[in-house]
Amino acid sequence: MAKTILSVDDSASMRQIVKLTLTGGGYEVLEAHDGHDGLAKARAFDFHLVVTDLNMPNMDGLSLIKELRKLPNYKCVPIIFLTTESDDSKKAEAKQSGVTAWITKPFKQEQLLAVVKKVLG
Repeated sequence: MAKTILSVDDSASMRQIVKLTLTGGGYEVLEAHDGHDGLAKARAFDFHLVVTDLNMPNMDGLSLIKELRKLPNYKCVPIIFLTTESDDSKKAEAKQSGVTAWITKPFKQEQLLAVVKKVLG
């Protein structure tokens, strides 16, 4: 059975690229358009991994991660930030909030697949 991944990004084109990359790697992907949508889907389904953008309307990625980490099913689920941000203070805050890995956009598809494979074991 394929591992399921939640992709959260306000950009439809970015969600499409992530989905194509991950489904090509053999994963199932469900998409969410912002943090609120992602949190609702995370409450409804059990994902093996969450890939989220940082800067989104309604609920940003950092707030999403903090909310996910409060849920019993998501205390240990790997979370990857896929964002244009590269600020060290943001990275430190994200790590403290429970981010597993950080990938800066634009990204190479092989890079995303390698990180996903590594964190999923």
